[in-house]
Amino acid sequence: MSIEAKDEGERMKDERGREPALDSSFSLHRSSLESRREHRRLRMRRHGRRAYIRSVYFLPSIATLGNAICGFGAMYVAGFDDINVGQDPWAKLLLQNKFLAAAYLVFIAMIFDALDGRLARFARHTTDFGGQLDSLADVVSFGAAPAYIALQLFKSEGPTLPFFWSRLIWAMGAVYFSCAAIRLARFNVSNEHGEQHHFSFLGLPSPGAAGAVVGFILLQQELKESAPQLARMCVYVLPALVLITGLLMVADIRYPHIVNRYLRGRRSIARLIAGVTVILLLVIAHRYVLGIGCVVYALQGPMSVAYAKIRHRTAPATAPSPLA
Repeated sequence: MSIEAKDEGERMKDERGREPALDSSFSLHRSSLESRREHRRLRMRRHGRRAYIRSVYFLPSIATLGNAICGFGAMYVAGFDDINVGQDPWAKLLLQNKFLAAAYLVFIAMIFDALDGRLARFARHTTDFGGQLDSLADVVSFGAAPAYIALQLFKSEGPTLPFFWSRLIWAMGAVYFSCAAIRLARFNVSNEHGEQHHFSFLGLPSPGAAGAVVGFILLQQELKESAPQLARMCVYVLPALVLITGLLMVADIRYPHIVNRYLRGRRSIARLIAGVTVILLLVIAHRYVLGIGCVVYALQGPMSVAYAKIRHRTAPATAPSPLA
Protein backbone atom coordinates (compact mmCIF):
# COMPACT_ATOMS: atom_id res chain seq x y z
CA MET A 1 0.00 0.00 0.00
CA SER A 2 1.28 3.39 -0.93
CA ILE A 3 1.87 6.13 1.54
CA GLU A 4 -0.82 8.34 -0.06
CA ALA A 5 -3.48 5.61 0.27
CA LYS A 6 -2.56 5.07 3.92
CA ASP A 7 -2.85 8.81 4.65
CA GLU A 8 -6.24 8.92 2.91
CA GLY A 9 -7.53 6.02 5.02
CA GLU A 10 -6.36 7.59 8.25
CA ARG A 11 -8.00 10.91 7.28
CA MET A 12 -11.34 9.24 6.57
CA LYS A 13 -11.15 7.38 9.91
CA ASP A 14 -10.51 10.64 11.74
CA GLU A 15 -13.50 12.30 10.03
CA ARG A 16 -15.76 9.35 10.91
CA GLY A 17 -14.56 9.57 14.53
CA ARG A 18 -15.25 13.30 14.75
CA GLU A 19 -18.86 13.09 13.42
CA PRO A 20 -20.33 11.58 16.61
CA ALA A 21 -18.42 14.12 18.70
CA LEU A 22 -19.90 16.97 16.66
CA ASP A 23 -23.42 15.49 16.93
CA SER A 24 -23.13 15.10 20.69
CA SER A 25 -21.91 18.68 21.17
CA PHE A 26 -24.78 20.00 19.01
CA SER A 27 -27.37 18.00 20.97
CA LEU A 28 -25.94 19.30 24.24
CA HIS A 29 -26.16 22.85 22.95
CA ARG A 30 -29.76 22.33 21.82
CA SER A 31 -30.79 20.80 25.15
CA SER A 32 -29.14 23.71 26.95
CA LEU A 33 -31.15 26.18 24.86
CA GLU A 34 -34.38 24.29 25.54
CA SER A 35 -33.68 24.17 29.26
CA ARG A 36 -33.03 27.91 29.31
CA ARG A 37 -36.26 28.56 27.41
CA GLU A 38 -38.20 26.30 29.77
CA HIS A 39 -36.66 28.04 32.77
CA ARG A 40 -37.65 31.40 31.29
CA ARG A 41 -41.23 30.20 30.71
CA LEU A 42 -41.49 28.86 34.25
CA ARG A 43 -40.12 32.09 35.68
CA MET A 44 -42.60 34.19 33.70
CA ARG A 45 -45.43 31.88 34.72
CA ARG A 46 -44.34 32.01 38.34
CA HIS A 47 -44.09 35.81 38.34
CA GLY A 48 -47.43 36.08 36.61
CA ARG A 49 -49.02 33.78 39.18
CA ARG A 50 -47.50 35.83 42.00
CA ALA A 51 -48.89 39.01 40.47
CA TYR A 52 -52.30 37.33 40.14
CA ILE A 53 -52.21 36.15 43.74
CA ARG A 54 -51.16 39.61 44.92
CA SER A 55 -54.10 41.10 43.03
CA VAL A 56 -56.46 38.52 44.54
CA TYR A 57 -55.13 39.31 48.02
CA PHE A 58 -55.65 42.99 47.27
CA LEU A 59 -59.33 42.62 46.34
CA PRO A 60 -60.67 41.63 49.80
CA SER A 61 -59.11 44.76 51.32
CA ILE A 62 -60.67 46.89 48.58
CA ALA A 63 -64.08 45.35 49.30
CA THR A 64 -63.62 45.99 53.03
CA LEU A 65 -62.73 49.62 52.38
CA GLY A 66 -65.78 49.87 50.13
CA ASN A 67 -67.83 48.71 53.10
CA ALA A 68 -66.37 51.44 55.32
CA ILE A 69 -66.74 54.14 52.65
CA CYS A 70 -70.42 53.27 52.17
CA GLY A 71 -70.99 53.58 55.91
CA PHE A 72 -69.20 56.92 56.00
CA GLY A 73 -71.16 58.09 52.97
CA ALA A 74 -74.43 57.08 54.64
CA MET A 75 -73.64 59.31 57.62
CA TYR A 76 -72.64 62.17 55.33
CA VAL A 77 -75.87 61.90 53.34
CA ALA A 78 -78.05 61.62 56.47
CA GLY A 79 -76.51 64.83 57.82
CA PHE A 80 -77.24 66.78 54.63
CA ASP A 81 -79.10 70.08 55.16
CA ASP A 82 -80.08 73.20 53.25
CA ILE A 83 -76.68 74.80 53.80
CA ASN A 84 -74.98 72.07 51.73
CA VAL A 85 -77.41 72.33 48.81
CA GLY A 86 -76.85 75.71 47.17
CA GLN A 87 -78.01 75.74 43.54
CA ASP A 88 -77.03 72.18 42.71
CA PRO A 89 -80.13 70.27 41.43
CA TRP A 90 -78.60 66.90 42.33
CA ALA A 91 -77.99 68.11 45.88
CA LYS A 92 -81.62 69.23 46.12
CA LEU A 93 -82.79 65.81 44.96
CA LEU A 94 -80.49 64.15 47.47
CA LEU A 95 -81.80 66.39 50.23
CA GLN A 96 -85.37 65.31 49.50
CA ASN A 97 -84.44 61.61 49.70
CA LYS A 98 -81.45 61.67 52.03
CA PHE A 99 -82.73 59.02 54.46
CA LEU A 100 -83.57 56.64 51.62
CA ALA A 101 -80.10 57.17 50.11
CA ALA A 102 -78.42 56.67 53.48
CA ALA A 103 -80.33 53.44 54.11
CA TYR A 104 -79.45 52.09 50.67
CA LEU A 105 -75.78 52.88 51.27
CA VAL A 106 -75.85 50.74 54.42
CA PHE A 107 -77.32 47.85 52.42
CA ILE A 108 -74.59 48.31 49.80
CA ALA A 109 -72.07 48.15 52.65
CA MET A 110 -73.57 44.76 53.56
CA ILE A 111 -72.89 43.55 50.02
CA PHE A 112 -69.26 44.63 50.30
CA ASP A 113 -69.05 42.96 53.72
CA ALA A 114 -70.25 39.66 52.27
CA LEU A 115 -67.99 40.04 49.24
CA ASP A 116 -64.70 40.55 51.09
CA GLY A 117 -65.08 37.27 52.98
CA ARG A 118 -65.85 35.38 49.78
CA LEU A 119 -62.82 36.90 48.05
CA ALA A 120 -60.54 36.03 50.96
CA ARG A 121 -61.72 32.41 50.95
CA PHE A 122 -61.38 32.28 47.17
CA ALA A 123 -57.76 33.40 47.46
CA ARG A 124 -57.24 30.98 50.38
CA HIS A 125 -55.51 33.78 52.19
CA THR A 126 -57.02 35.12 55.41
CA THR A 127 -54.86 37.35 57.60
CA ASP A 128 -55.20 39.06 60.96
CA PHE A 129 -54.89 42.38 59.15
CA GLY A 130 -57.91 41.60 57.01
CA GLY A 131 -59.94 40.50 60.02
CA GLN A 132 -59.13 43.63 62.00
CA LEU A 133 -59.82 45.89 59.01
CA ASP A 134 -63.15 44.15 58.46
CA SER A 135 -64.18 44.72 62.08
CA LEU A 136 -63.24 48.40 61.90
CA ALA A 137 -65.29 48.80 58.72
CA ASP A 138 -68.24 47.03 60.37
CA VAL A 139 -68.08 49.40 63.35
CA VAL A 140 -68.45 52.31 60.94
CA SER A 141 -71.10 50.87 58.62
CA PHE A 142 -73.16 48.75 61.02
CA GLY A 143 -72.46 50.52 64.30
CA ALA A 144 -72.10 54.26 63.84
CA ALA A 145 -74.05 54.73 60.59
CA PRO A 146 -77.42 53.15 61.57
CA ALA A 147 -77.48 54.92 64.93
CA TYR A 148 -76.61 58.27 63.35
CA ILE A 149 -79.20 57.89 60.57
CA ALA A 150 -81.89 56.99 63.11
CA LEU A 151 -81.04 59.99 65.30
CA GLN A 152 -81.09 62.33 62.31
CA LEU A 153 -84.44 60.96 61.17
CA PHE A 154 -85.97 61.38 64.63
CA LYS A 155 -84.56 64.90 64.84
CA SER A 156 -85.93 65.79 61.40
CA GLU A 157 -89.37 64.14 61.46
CA GLY A 158 -90.00 63.42 65.13
CA PRO A 159 -91.55 65.64 67.78
CA THR A 160 -89.71 68.41 69.57
CA LEU A 161 -88.77 66.99 72.95
CA PRO A 162 -87.49 68.57 76.17
CA PHE A 163 -83.80 68.41 76.93
CA PHE A 164 -83.98 65.26 79.07
CA TRP A 165 -85.92 63.21 76.53
CA SER A 166 -83.77 64.34 73.63
CA ARG A 167 -80.64 63.29 75.53
CA LEU A 168 -82.33 59.96 76.30
CA ILE A 169 -82.90 59.36 72.59
CA TRP A 170 -79.23 60.17 71.98
CA ALA A 171 -78.25 57.71 74.72
CA MET A 172 -80.21 54.95 72.95
CA GLY A 173 -78.13 55.53 69.83
CA ALA A 174 -74.95 55.53 71.92
CA VAL A 175 -75.97 52.19 73.48
CA TYR A 176 -76.48 50.73 70.01
CA PHE A 177 -73.06 51.91 68.85
CA SER A 178 -71.36 50.60 72.00
CA CYS A 179 -73.04 47.21 71.68
CA ALA A 180 -71.95 46.96 68.05
CA ALA A 181 -68.33 47.63 69.05
CA ILE A 182 -68.54 45.05 71.86
CA ARG A 183 -70.16 42.52 69.52
CA LEU A 184 -67.38 42.83 66.96
CA ALA A 185 -64.61 42.75 69.57
CA ARG A 186 -66.14 39.64 71.13
CA PHE A 187 -66.32 37.99 67.73
CA ASN A 188 -62.63 38.73 67.10
CA VAL A 189 -61.42 37.19 70.37
CA SER A 190 -63.88 34.29 70.61
CA ASN A 191 -62.43 32.47 67.57
CA GLU A 192 -65.83 31.13 66.50
CA HIS A 193 -64.52 29.08 63.62
CA GLY A 194 -65.93 25.66 64.43
CA GLU A 195 -68.31 23.82 62.13
CA GLN A 196 -71.35 24.70 64.25
CA HIS A 197 -70.51 28.41 64.03
CA HIS A 198 -70.81 28.30 60.24
CA PHE A 199 -74.57 27.96 60.66
CA SER A 200 -75.32 30.30 63.59
CA PHE A 201 -74.11 33.40 65.43
CA LEU A 202 -73.95 34.09 69.15
CA GLY A 203 -75.87 37.33 69.41
CA LEU A 204 -77.49 39.30 66.63
CA PRO A 205 -74.82 39.94 63.96
CA SER A 206 -74.06 43.59 63.38
CA PRO A 207 -75.23 43.53 59.72
CA GLY A 208 -78.54 42.06 60.91
CA ALA A 209 -78.96 44.80 63.51
CA ALA A 210 -78.10 47.47 60.96
CA GLY A 211 -80.49 45.88 58.47
CA ALA A 212 -83.31 46.00 61.02
CA VAL A 213 -82.73 49.71 61.70
CA VAL A 214 -82.23 50.96 58.15
CA GLY A 215 -84.82 48.53 56.76
CA PHE A 216 -87.34 50.00 59.19
CA ILE A 217 -86.30 53.45 57.96
CA LEU A 218 -86.94 52.35 54.36
CA LEU A 219 -90.39 51.15 55.42
CA GLN A 220 -91.10 54.41 57.23
CA GLN A 221 -90.09 56.47 54.20
CA GLU A 222 -92.30 54.34 51.96
CA LEU A 223 -95.30 54.84 54.26
CA LYS A 224 -94.95 58.64 54.19
CA GLU A 225 -96.90 58.80 50.93
CA SER A 226 -99.54 56.10 51.49
CA ALA A 227 -100.02 56.19 55.28
CA PRO A 228 -98.54 59.34 56.86
CA GLN A 229 -99.99 58.64 60.31
CA LEU A 230 -98.44 55.17 60.37
CA ALA A 231 -95.14 56.64 59.17
CA ARG A 232 -95.22 59.10 62.07
CA MET A 233 -95.81 56.22 64.50
CA CYS A 234 -92.77 54.47 63.01
CA VAL A 235 -90.68 57.53 63.89
CA TYR A 236 -91.78 57.20 67.51
CA VAL A 237 -90.97 53.47 67.56
CA LEU A 238 -87.55 53.88 65.92
CA PRO A 239 -85.51 54.78 69.06
CA ALA A 240 -86.87 51.72 70.89
CA LEU A 241 -85.94 49.53 67.93
CA VAL A 242 -82.42 50.97 67.95
CA LEU A 243 -82.04 50.18 71.65
CA ILE A 244 -83.47 46.64 71.36
CA THR A 245 -81.33 45.65 68.38
CA GLY A 246 -78.26 47.04 70.12
CA LEU A 247 -78.87 44.91 73.21
CA LEU A 248 -79.58 41.84 71.07
CA MET A 249 -76.09 42.11 69.56
CA VAL A 250 -74.52 41.31 72.94
CA ALA A 251 -77.21 38.87 74.11
CA ASP A 252 -76.42 35.15 74.45
CA ILE A 253 -78.97 34.18 71.83
CA ARG A 254 -78.24 32.09 68.76
CA TYR A 255 -79.18 33.49 65.36
CA PRO A 256 -79.13 31.39 62.18
CA HIS A 257 -76.71 32.10 59.36
CA ILE A 258 -79.23 32.58 56.54
CA VAL A 259 -76.89 31.88 53.62
CA ASN A 260 -75.09 28.84 55.03
CA ARG A 261 -78.14 27.24 56.60
CA TYR A 262 -80.84 27.81 54.02
CA LEU A 263 -79.19 28.58 50.68
CA ARG A 264 -76.07 26.42 50.35
CA GLY A 265 -76.06 22.81 49.25
CA ARG A 266 -78.89 20.78 47.76
CA ARG A 267 -82.32 22.00 48.82
CA SER A 268 -85.89 20.87 48.27
CA ILE A 269 -88.20 22.16 45.55
CA ALA A 270 -90.36 23.87 48.17
CA ARG A 271 -87.38 25.87 49.43
CA LEU A 272 -86.45 26.79 45.86
CA ILE A 273 -89.98 28.06 45.25
CA ALA A 274 -89.82 30.04 48.50
CA GLY A 275 -86.53 31.64 47.40
CA VAL A 276 -87.95 32.60 44.01
CA THR A 277 -91.00 34.08 45.76
CA VAL A 278 -88.79 36.21 48.01
CA ILE A 279 -86.85 37.48 44.98
CA LEU A 280 -90.09 38.41 43.20
CA LEU A 281 -91.33 40.23 46.30
CA LEU A 282 -88.04 42.12 46.49
CA VAL A 283 -88.48 43.23 42.89
CA ILE A 284 -92.10 44.28 43.43
CA ALA A 285 -91.91 45.89 46.89
CA HIS A 286 -88.35 45.74 48.17
CA ARG A 287 -88.80 48.38 50.87
CA TYR A 288 -91.60 46.47 52.55
CA VAL A 289 -89.74 43.17 52.25
CA LEU A 290 -86.45 44.55 53.58
CA GLY A 291 -88.11 46.47 56.39
CA ILE A 292 -90.37 43.68 57.63
CA GLY A 293 -87.91 40.86 56.92
CA CYS A 294 -84.94 42.43 58.72
CA VAL A 295 -87.02 43.37 61.76
CA VAL A 296 -88.51 39.87 61.95
CA TYR A 297 -85.01 38.35 61.74
CA ALA A 298 -83.80 40.58 64.59
CA LEU A 299 -86.79 39.83 66.82
CA GLN A 300 -87.04 36.11 66.11
CA GLY A 301 -84.13 35.43 68.48
CA PRO A 302 -85.82 36.51 71.73
CA MET A 303 -89.17 35.24 70.43
CA SER A 304 -87.75 31.75 69.88
CA VAL A 305 -86.18 31.77 73.35
CA ALA A 306 -89.47 32.84 74.92
CA TYR A 307 -91.37 30.20 72.96
CA ALA A 308 -88.91 27.50 74.06
CA LYS A 309 -89.31 28.50 77.73
CA ILE A 310 -93.11 28.54 77.51
CA ARG A 311 -93.13 25.19 75.77
CA HIS A 312 -90.81 23.74 78.41
CA ARG A 313 -93.04 24.96 81.26
CA THR A 314 -96.26 23.69 79.71
CA ALA A 315 -94.81 20.31 78.72
CA PRO A 316 -96.40 17.52 80.82
CA ALA A 317 -94.05 15.85 83.25
CA THR A 318 -93.38 12.21 82.41
CA ALA A 319 -94.73 9.87 85.04
CA PRO A 320 -92.22 7.45 86.56
CA SER A 321 -92.51 3.94 85.24
CA PRO A 322 -94.06 1.47 87.73
CA LEU A 323 -91.75 -1.05 89.27
CA ALA A 324 -92.20 -4.59 88.06
